Amino acid sequence: AKSPHRRLEQMEATMTKKQLRCQVSVRIYGEVKCFGPGVADLLERVDRLKSLRKATIEMEMAYSKAWKIVKIAEENLGFPLLKSVTGGKGGGGAELTPEAGRFLAAYRRLEAAVRSYADEAFVEIMGG
Repeated sequence: AKSPHRRLEQMEATMTKKQLRCQVSVRIYGEVKCFGPGVADLLERVDRLKSLRKATIEMEMAYSKAWKIVKIAEENLGFPLLKSVTGGKGGGGAELTPEAGRFLAAYRRLEAAVRSYADEAFVEIMGG
């Protein structure tokens, strides 16, 4: 039988050859999962495009699914994420509420911190 130390050395050698990496994601839960990478991506696109519909088209997501995701997040977070903007020449649209902007920025900071820690822990604990 191989020693546990020898097996660990073999595992580390294999990992080095294969260039393994650790990938983590951050999800926020209320009563149910209500905020994660997908919702953050959707909100960033709405912020850039000023339209939920345009954001869903860009993400190749059904508008009804996006609306449901936003509503679940709003119910669990306790504040609105989007506000409607009445349209002029180009029609209406949507923009992030101030609370949504602050929450999204905080979420991205949390996500970066968790990923940074996970990268360090991966190297320290898994050897690479």
